Amino acid sequence: MFPRVPDQHKPNKPLVLNGLGVSYVLASVVYLFFMFYYNVVNFSNGGFPDQGLVWSAPLSAPLILAVCILFGGFLGMLDDWVDLRWRYKAFLPLIAVIPLVSFAFASPGLRTSMTIPFLGSIDFGIYYYLVVLPLLVTIITNTVNQLGGLNGLETVCPAVVLVGLMVMAGGDAVYLYVPLVAWLVLAVLNFRGKIFVGNTGSFAIGMTVASFAVISNLKLNLVVSVLPYIFNSSLILLTFFFTRKKASVGFDGNKLVSDHRRSLITLLTYRRPLTERQVVLLISLLVAATTLLAVVMEQLFLPK
Repeated sequence: MFPRVPDQHKPNKPLVLNGLGVSYVLASVVYLFFMFYYNVVNFSNGGFPDQGLVWSAPLSAPLILAVCILFGGFLGMLDDWVDLRWRYKAFLPLIAVIPLVSFAFASPGLRTSMTIPFLGSIDFGIYYYLVVLPLLVTIITNTVNQLGGLNGLETVCPAVVLVGLMVMAGGDAVYLYVPLVAWLVLAVLNFRGKIFVGNTGSFAIGMTVASFAVISNLKLNLVVSVLPYIFNSSLILLTFFFTRKKASVGFDGNKLVSDHRRSLITLLTYRRPLTERQVVLLISLLVAATTLLAVVMEQLFLPK
């Protein structure tokens, strides 16, 4: 059912099943649909602010999250099929913002402000819907997708972020019970080099963490958690903008090494040969550190 692609960082480049991220999408969506059907959580009712329009049906957080994961999986599958250029797929997540904006409009409990430690609270008002949400979803989805290429990197790091968000989300963590289990199974198999989740999985998990952070009022926490992702994408884009050169890491049959510093992976392996698992573990530790920082911020500085 799934195509096989060569594992570029293993001796003899063995063929590995690709696109297994679709199993995460299916498991997560079925779980969230059941939550919606059995009314496991309270629904958010309401209308657009300062308007007389009222929704004809209640909006459900599990349903909105399921829609976003479905779109993320579809976007990744489309990229796996036709190899979309970055100029196109960079902006496609904006479509998935539509259900999130609808949910935010209809949910008075969702804050349109962000509290920054030592700086205070900033209320974005209408720009929260028009600017903040689109930027957040687009940036997070693309940065998560961009940090990959090594066994476990596309799965272990997002799993760390997912666990951190669940710790901070309180009761909302119930939305991610099955998605987390499904993703952890894929992470173990991916780390061992048995499967690849493909763009289907990386886009779906990126959309998961972004949309869940919006639904659970954890926007700033998510940004802090994914700082290594943001650094990686910034380094790649700035280097390409100024030099028109892409990042690539060499493999000598045993270890990874690079002669430039154009991404987080090449920065770690710059004239310093490391095994694939060493690189993955180092980056995972970086993500764990920033996620822990986000958890500490939530406990000490941010409003409940």
